[in-house]
Amino acid sequence: MARKRSKNSRILRLGALAVAVVMGAWMWREIGGSASATGEPARVVVPKGASVRVAAESLAANGVIGSTRLFRLFARVTGAATDIKPGTYRFAADAGYRDVLDALVTGRGLMRTVVIPEGFDLRDITTVLVKALRVPEDSVRAAVTDTAWLRELDIPVPSLEGYLFPATYSFPDGTSAREAVNAMIERFLDVWKPEWDARLKAMAISRHDAMAMASIIEKEARKAEERPIISAVYWNRVKKRMLLQADPTVQYALPQHVGRVLYKDLEVESKYNTYKYPGLPPGPIANPGEASIAAALAPADVPYLFFVARPDGSHQFTETFAQHTRAIAEIKAEKRAAAKASGTTR
Repeated sequence: MARKRSKNSRILRLGALAVAVVMGAWMWREIGGSASATGEPARVVVPKGASVRVAAESLAANGVIGSTRLFRLFARVTGAATDIKPGTYRFAADAGYRDVLDALVTGRGLMRTVVIPEGFDLRDITTVLVKALRVPEDSVRAAVTDTAWLRELDIPVPSLEGYLFPATYSFPDGTSAREAVNAMIERFLDVWKPEWDARLKAMAISRHDAMAMASIIEKEARKAEERPIISAVYWNRVKKRMLLQADPTVQYALPQHVGRVLYKDLEVESKYNTYKYPGLPPGPIANPGEASIAAALAPADVPYLFFVARPDGSHQFTETFAQHTRAIAEIKAEKRAAAKASGTTR
């Protein structure tokens, strides 16, 4: 009987040892991570003020760690439980606890959020990338004049203006200007619809023509429903060989941004000045969104040739110059009346 108990005891000890070895190997792998990362990178958000418990739960939910309890224990043992930095991170699915915790403490691997609004031009985008990615301005200028992309997209001007698709991007820390620009171009190519190519053929225009028009629409439109009408006005003027006389093209031609185009600005010498040169400008004057591209390729069926802005951002569209002149006078009178009423109220 004693021999049997002794044998059972040895089996139990061996079993416990085997469990301990397996558990130790698992913990070692969890802490150290996999030598060959094969999983898709996971995006993990650590909110401001989050505890290590909250961070661990977010990491586990995204498949970065296997045990929240072990991760919290490892963080406490290493003394890093209160030092994590908030932000958006990107981790390999089989990253080790050591590397993950180091990233959370140092901020390594933080994603940089880059917001490019619709209608931003290269000057605006350069400022955003320099600040958000901490890259030299020269590197942005080099990226947006990449001759490989210019050839591939058949762009006849020396920059990628118009093709840097406006969106919110998340870039890992250390992203270069060229990588960011590549991502914006790739997004543009993803957004471009096959049916738009058919529209180019039907309208007998190039994609570059369409993007130039879309950029003007983007800068002019304040009401979404007016985009196709604004598109029609400018395409009608192109067909009649009229000057486009689009203020945003003059703003683009000036050496610095201006909030309002003055009569003296109309004299700026530039092929982008559509008060001087007929037809479309040489290229886009900004980076338009999907709605403006769609409007450029599907103008409304209207005969308008003129429009003037109302105070609320909408426009009064007219067919003749006489109608346009009256519309301007009426809107000016409305503005004066509104200003007078406001002054009386005060």
